[in-house]
Amino acid sequence: MSRLERARALLVCLSALGFCATLHAFKHAATLDPEGKYRIRWRWDDSAITFEVEVETRGYVGLGFSTTGAMALSDLLIAGVDRGKPYVQDYHVDSNRKVHRDPEQNYRLEYAMENSTHTVLAFSRLLHTCDTNDKAITESTVRVIWAYHSEDVGPSGPKYHGTNRGRKSMRLLEPTTARNVPAGTQFFNLQNTDVPVPSKDTTYWCQLFKIPDVQKKHHIIRIEPLIQRGHENLVHHILLYQCDSGLNETELDLGHECYHPNMPDSFLTCETVVFAWAIGGEGFTYPPHAGLSIGTSIDPVYVLMEVHYDNPALQQGVVDSSGLRLYYTPTLRRYDASVIEMGVWVSLYHMLPPGLQEYVSEGHCTQECLQESLDQEMPSGIRVFAVLMHSHLAGRAIRVRHFRNQEELPHLAQDDEFDFNFQEFQYLTQERLLLPGDSLITECKYNTRGRKNMTWGGLSTRDEMCLSYLLYYPRVNLARCESLPEITGQLKFIGVKKIQIPVTTWPFIIKSPKRYSNLSFTEAMDKFKWSKKRGKAFNEMVLRLPMNVRCSKRGQEEWSIQGTIVSPPEIKSEARPPTTPCSAATKLSATLPFLLLFFGSSLPTHLSPWL
Repeated sequence: MSRLERARALLVCLSALGFCATLHAFKHAATLDPEGKYRIRWRWDDSAITFEVEVETRGYVGLGFSTTGAMALSDLLIAGVDRGKPYVQDYHVDSNRKVHRDPEQNYRLEYAMENSTHTVLAFSRLLHTCDTNDKAITESTVRVIWAYHSEDVGPSGPKYHGTNRGRKSMRLLEPTTARNVPAGTQFFNLQNTDVPVPSKDTTYWCQLFKIPDVQKKHHIIRIEPLIQRGHENLVHHILLYQCDSGLNETELDLGHECYHPNMPDSFLTCETVVFAWAIGGEGFTYPPHAGLSIGTSIDPVYVLMEVHYDNPALQQGVVDSSGLRLYYTPTLRRYDASVIEMGVWVSLYHMLPPGLQEYVSEGHCTQECLQESLDQEMPSGIRVFAVLMHSHLAGRAIRVRHFRNQEELPHLAQDDEFDFNFQEFQYLTQERLLLPGDSLITECKYNTRGRKNMTWGGLSTRDEMCLSYLLYYPRVNLARCESLPEITGQLKFIGVKKIQIPVTTWPFIIKSPKRYSNLSFTEAMDKFKWSKKRGKAFNEMVLRLPMNVRCSKRGQEEWSIQGTIVSPPEIKSEARPPTTPCSAATKLSATLPFLLLFFGSSLPTHLSPWL
């Protein structure tokens, strides 16, 4: 169908808002602003992406991509329909937020329409344009920025958009999956009731619930967040844990701050993660061949819902009733799905020096743990279909690396532009088989440049984590597969010689040398005079330290490898980064001088624009 034919077809199916959504088979859609005035749809293939924008304006429309979410240093498109003539212009923004028209225009107009209230535009571009003024579109998080104006672009350029602007973090190259459930599907809610959120930076609130008493096995097929309106930035994440099935039902009404000395003992029986949701995420639909089982003897009867409230402004008098909605069906899928928590065991021993542009932490799911657990539970392996990667404010990038026989396979999941305020499960384009003896590394990159003291592993938003949650099938008895670097080597780096024995306080106390005497190890780490050079050396040392293995089953049971000390694996080969048209062009460009030596002026000149 030609562009003119598409435009004519569009005219035939024009609604009051001016578009026909189904004709062009856009598989993804989002509303970018709270009022619903700016909507986008898109589709993509291996080389290009096509957008359709529908905006409540008769002026220009702006759509762009930014590393930070700010206007400065962003890649921008400005388009519209002026007196019946469409225009699409490729721009970029410098560090002073000045807009420049790109010398190379890389967007192609597909169609455009305008009525009395709305502008509809469709345009396409390559994922990798190889233009330094354009941002490559990858599987990582993309901070989409948007704007619009009531007037079209004039001879002097676009006018300032004022308050008609915003940003939204998204994954544009998410695999297409069915997100909806059949009409009439049963559901139940796990929802807090009027929780008084304390006026403090970080609060973890725990509440016990009982799963509905189904008479036979069912599968949960979709889980959605129920975030109280206005609390979208307050509720940072929700974890659901399976508890001991022998709990006393009189404890079901118990709600209390988690990890508190006075919390109910029953909370301590809730160890196994059943599901995880984090800020910015939408509902999760299980694939058609797998679901979360309820109703059998090993399924959850009681669950603990842990809600992390992030309240940096120390708001007072806040009351919250957020939670989760779970859809379930008696029509069983082929496999029972489950979750494995991987990464760095949350502890003060996970520490990041201040003032560093980049610091790397590695959490190992070791070969020994997967060998023992899968050999006994599922020798043929398990299949991972989605991954949630999690860190806090210092996090900049996360990836889950997969090894077999110490040789690296393509990354299981990766986000080079991690956004603390946008964390959701990534569906894998292709399910990944994990075999006994494989190993994984959850690798987190941090930036601590603006910090004066150590950043500690911990629960607070200002602390750090490095975790990944793998959704997989069929279910095995493996809940956590993590590691933690030994503390001894970290203390030796700053010159600690002895600690006070026996250990009677936490954090434990340093005995010598004199400059650290009677300080806790956290105080000693903060007292050390960190520099960029020392921070880098510390990082290199930590990545080589022996590590404590965490390899636990459901509940409070452990595999025999739990608690052992192993060295980081020796990697025989690392995965090569995926090639792009730009990397291929760079390689060709590098060989050009040698081609000229052999061919001289006989080299065809029509190749030069592609080099």
